Amino acid sequence: MPRFAAGVVRFQQEVYPERQAFFEKLSKSQSPEALFITCSDSRIETAMLTQTEPGDLFVCRNAGNIVPPHSSQTGGITASIEFAVSALKVSHIVVCGHTDCGAMKGALNLDKLGGLPHVREWLGHSRAAVEIVAAIGGDLNEHDKLLMLLEQNVLLQLQHLRTHPSVAVRLAMGDITLHGWVYDIAEGEVLAVDLATGKWSPVSNRYADAFAKAAAATEHEHSHA
Repeated sequence: MPRFAAGVVRFQQEVYPERQAFFEKLSKSQSPEALFITCSDSRIETAMLTQTEPGDLFVCRNAGNIVPPHSSQTGGITASIEFAVSALKVSHIVVCGHTDCGAMKGALNLDKLGGLPHVREWLGHSRAAVEIVAAIGGDLNEHDKLLMLLEQNVLLQLQHLRTHPSVAVRLAMGDITLHGWVYDIAEGEVLAVDLATGKWSPVSNRYADAFAKAAAATEHEHSHA
């Protein structure tokens, strides 16, 4: 804890003074572009991974980057989704899994979670993904089986997102986009799924057209500056 406290002091003495105006602006409101749902794993640093600033992402984290299907039960994830989508009006929702995910390893071996009853129950929200892997991934080695589960779990949670009324309404209006990612910690790679085809590819390929349009728009702005 002293190390973390020392970090706060450095922030107050070095980082904050240099960007005081930025933080004062943030203190009055937020307008994030995306809701980013990822795992609580300590190795996932969303700002570093996406190279974003404070205020850019509305982040929800839990074991296994899970989105429970909508129900009459109120939970933190459900409330956060509703607030981000209906109040903050985010334009994108990302569900991001990651390699070596302990939650997904647990989902494959629920019998070993006898001493973690709440974890076991929570991972029930990934059951369909586990059963898909069992049905079509039986011949895979352990590494590839886990990768398949990571991908299938992200796809499943995206399905669950669509059951939330706030998300369903925005999707019907056509002004929100869902994204599924899997982050490879060792390689620094992020795979993204094309929801129209179900195929996964590096983000550099998946969003190549969007990158090109953004670059062209920036060049156009500079040429008319």
